[in-house]
Amino acid sequence: MNQHILIAEDDEDIVELLSLYLTGEGFTVFPAENGFQALELIESVKVDIAILDIMMPEMSGYDLLKKIRENYNFPVIILSAKDLDTDRILGLNLGADAYLTKPFNPLEVVAYVKSALRRYYELGSNHGSEKITAEKSSLTVGELQLDLFKFILRKRGRVIPLTPTELKIVLKLMQSPGRVYTKAQLYGCIGGELYESDDNTMMVHISNIRAKIEDDPSNPRYIKTVRGLGYKIEEN
Repeated sequence: MNQHILIAEDDEDIVELLSLYLTGEGFTVFPAENGFQALELIESVKVDIAILDIMMPEMSGYDLLKKIRENYNFPVIILSAKDLDTDRILGLNLGADAYLTKPFNPLEVVAYVKSALRRYYELGSNHGSEKITAEKSSLTVGELQLDLFKFILRKRGRVIPLTPTELKIVLKLMQSPGRVYTKAQLYGCIGGELYESDDNTMMVHISNIRAKIEDDPSNPRYIKTVRGLGYKIEEN
């Protein structure tokens, strides 16, 4: 399948370099030099994944990401020279699936793209050894219900907007309520070793999920932290 990649970046050299490697892997690249051009492309062509710079003219990558997440859930990778933890956390909080910093290895970017797309498109067809049947079309934990065909999470019937990465984590936890998953095990379900070097990433994802599904995120009912071990979801 010919997959489309949006690159929102005002540095022509970076766009050329990424395009060279990505087209070499069979992807079609759509470049945009600012956020407004990127939004126009998203509305006119099918975008499978986006790579965003933060510091762009007219509209920042953060503002662009906010606009994207209002209507789309395709994977988004931030590629930025801003390398502070606060920048990374902000990007993840806004809905990015990964945050990479410049200077970068283009082969690493390609690996992240492939990993994100694999998670996104296999989310509904590959979620462990358990086969989805008509009798097992959803997972329910308390007031949470995860539709395994459409991959939509609902709470009290209301749709909870989650990113593909957040959905993957929720799926893993809801498959075995009460079971404790280590950070390494959860990293494995969202991309494996590419994420293991960043210990804060999982904490940010869990925090974002709690903010969306919990009535009181500071006193979570569902996703509990097991100190020194990892996380679990409870039915009570």
